[in-house]
Amino acid sequence: MDFRIIKTVISREYTTRVKKKSFLVTTFVVPILFAAMMVVVFLIMGNTKERKMDVAVVDQSGIVMSHLESGDRVTYTDYSSEVPDSIKAHLKDYGKDALVVVSPLDTVKKTVSVQAYSKDPLGVEFTGGLSDKVDDAVEEYRIAQYGIDNLPQIMEDVKSNVKVTEYTLDESGKENVSESGIYMIVSMLLGIIIWMFIMMFGGQVMSSVIEEKSSRVVEVLISSVKAVDLMFGKIIGIALVALTQFLLWIVLTVILTSAASMFIGKDMLKSFSGDPQMMAQTVGMTPEQMEAIGGVVAATDTTATTDVIDNQPGGLQTVMATLSNIPWTKLIISFLIFFILGYLLYASLYAAIGSAVESVEDTQQLQMPITIPLMIAYLIILMAFQNPDSPVVVWASMIPFTSPIVMLARIPYGVPMWQLIVSIVLLFLTFIACAWLSAKIYKVGILMFGKKSSFKDLWNWLKQK
Repeated sequence: MDFRIIKTVISREYTTRVKKKSFLVTTFVVPILFAAMMVVVFLIMGNTKERKMDVAVVDQSGIVMSHLESGDRVTYTDYSSEVPDSIKAHLKDYGKDALVVVSPLDTVKKTVSVQAYSKDPLGVEFTGGLSDKVDDAVEEYRIAQYGIDNLPQIMEDVKSNVKVTEYTLDESGKENVSESGIYMIVSMLLGIIIWMFIMMFGGQVMSSVIEEKSSRVVEVLISSVKAVDLMFGKIIGIALVALTQFLLWIVLTVILTSAASMFIGKDMLKSFSGDPQMMAQTVGMTPEQMEAIGGVVAATDTTATTDVIDNQPGGLQTVMATLSNIPWTKLIISFLIFFILGYLLYASLYAAIGSAVESVEDTQQLQMPITIPLMIAYLIILMAFQNPDSPVVVWASMIPFTSPIVMLARIPYGVPMWQLIVSIVLLFLTFIACAWLSAKIYKVGILMFGKKSSFKDLWNWLKQK
């Protein structure tokens, strides 16, 4: 390879792409769309929260109505003396949005059934809240059946909410407080960043090769430079363009979201962040998963202090202590190594596929061996935080086609140095082998026209000297 020529190709690829209107448009439009999406989400959630409902209740059990306390969003009115069918047929005349009918008490099973009627769907928030209130009423009734004096207070007194405070031990045996939720977020974030980068910009390498091949520009380029030099120059040049765009996205997104938060208003942000159920529904997580990352929520609480009991730290102090326990030097160096080697490995494979076809539509079959390991790696990082030392996660962090993503997800939890070194060495050797094989395919395929290539064709090209 001629590194002087590769440098020239890199410069050409970079300057040509950053000057394109499409680069400028996507660089500025994506952060704007992201900020606009956040504004829309907050506005929608804010308006949804303000919806008020008037609900008629026919309590045939006699135990539920007392638990249905009206609030800012829902007003319950007792219509137990009336016939449910009459109310159901004339909801608008009653000025009600819904009718809740509680069945007579089943004295055998000691429970009730509940039906809710409305013209429009009531929503998960309303039905979930109603279900909780009915459960409280049934539980209170069941407790009363035991006939034990002061039993409700006794049961309330015996309830416990013990939280585990985690400590990690360094080589000297020193105890450091930690929070698993922080490790989970850091590991998932790093893994997903590399996964997105490979998927997005590896695909750009393939599209660029196809574009030059279909326009016959590559025939002119090949007359001046070697195919291998052209391939590596293109891969590195697009990587630099991607990094430039990625950094600009981060800067612009931070600026725009800060401006958007000022537009939305602090009151709405505070109201939204103070509703865990709403936050969980918005980000597509369960309340239990939100609780698992409670350390991050605590980090935003400026009133977080040290728990006096047992001197156990909490809130912001726990989050900061956990972040300080992460081996940042090791993590950043590893991130750069896996980031570069992982991209080069997959970009070379994408370049080989691009050279073998004449249109993006023809790449579907040939892409399968590449996309499957990436999807497997993505699924594994979603479970890595549950058990980062499980055999599946460990092996996936060593296998070169999944290690760039999975190993980064493991490092915050601690990885033996020998495993990290073996993973890097295997990834580097695999990159060299795949780059050599991809170069052989690229050298032949880039000048092949008029025929849809198959895996058999790729194999025949590899056997050529």
